[in-house]
Amino acid sequence: MRIIDNSQKPYHYYSMAQAAIQLSKEIMLEADKYASVYTRSVSMQIEHWARIGKIVEENPDLPYAFIEGVLIGKAELDNGEVTPFEFRLS
Repeated sequence: MRIIDNSQKPYHYYSMAQAAIQLSKEIMLEADKYASVYTRSVSMQIEHWARIGKIVEENPDLPYAFIEGVLIGKAELDNGEVTPFEFRLS
């Protein structure tokens, strides 16, 4: 077990246990391809897909581009880069 000092981490940082999961070869190959494009590790890519999938399931009426914009806006806010969000009509 590794102990993490969370005193310097933002409030949303979690120390999560690692778990081994079995995935199909096809998913691993796709994750590897996308990970290299977005400069992520394979596990980070799979975590990204899981996070996005959860958000999409919880908000089925929102288009992906809108969800992506919200996540980018939240990251900018967390980094102190406050910029107005531009709503676009499709």
